[in-house]
Amino acid sequence: MSAADPEIGPAPAASRRTRRDIWHRLGRQLARPEGAAGALMGRLMVHANAVPNRLAIAALDMEAHDHVLEIGFGPGEALAALARLAPLGRICGLEASPAMLARARRRNARALGAGRMELVDGDFRRLPWADGAFDKVLAVNVAYFFDGAGTAVAEIRRVLKPGGRAVLYVTDRATMARWPFAGPETHVTYDAADLRALLARGGFGPDHVEIRPVSLPMQMEGLVARATRVA
Repeated sequence: MSAADPEIGPAPAASRRTRRDIWHRLGRQLARPEGAAGALMGRLMVHANAVPNRLAIAALDMEAHDHVLEIGFGPGEALAALARLAPLGRICGLEASPAMLARARRRNARALGAGRMELVDGDFRRLPWADGAFDKVLAVNVAYFFDGAGTAVAEIRRVLKPGGRAVLYVTDRATMARWPFAGPETHVTYDAADLRALLARGGFGPDHVEIRPVSLPMQMEGLVARATRVA
């Protein structure tokens, strides 16, 4: 078989474009799951976010009376854990995907029915809650879809009480560089310095931000950022 044989030559341009389009559509589904593919994405998120959720929730240092907001809650697994950890508090959430909102409402029907939880569809850059409404804010694997100007982070800071804490988890850029669905068209990726800069643009001072690298299964590396509002 010669080097010119098409069986071993480079993939045709049309084939490469098709693969890029498939990965791009997958990246868009991660940003805003919808339709049948979105339902499948929700099931995958339950497994993919299990360890990041556990690490990020531990960093919140939850208390029984806490009022907590989760940004981009996906299928609602972390919401259920927050409700268990704050049985005397209130849990709220905002999600950009109506499909995930519906799934999370089913998952947390009991807490919603008891009036202990509120879930809404909305924009990360315009949170529909008053200043200082929450003791804690959680955001796991959603900062990839925040605006670069820091508006979403500024909104997180705004709804925190003075002394309140926000925890963000992201998978490190070095890991995400191996994933073809996490391209710049759909995801903003971070190393520790970039994550710290994002939090600074949102108003969190450098002395009140901690970023901890964490190792996950399958040789994945992540970052857990904990930011405190001081005034």
